[in-house]
Amino acid sequence: MAAPRLSLSVFVLMLAVITLSEGLRGTGPKKCCFRFTEKAVPKEKVVSYVRTSQRCPQPAVLLNTVAGRQMCARPSAPWVKDLISYLNAKYIPGETSNL
Repeated sequence: MAAPRLSLSVFVLMLAVITLSEGLRGTGPKKCCFRFTEKAVPKEKVVSYVRTSQRCPQPAVLLNTVAGRQMCARPSAPWVKDLISYLNAKYIPGETSNL
């Protein structure tokens, strides 16, 4: 009698752990890119960037513009690499602004 109860208890516990771990993982990435801009965006028009999740089907960089828009760009494009370097140098962590 104790063996079936123990088996059932272990099964329910395992099911609860699996359900909880799947729920914490989430439904997927919030933003992925499927179309990319090929034309270089001027540095003055971009205020920041974010790399998309590794769970997206294609690697991408989301460019946030002065106008509040987001544009998808390929991280392998030379102009995107230059833009990322420019933005990283512009905003050095720990540096204070004179504004």
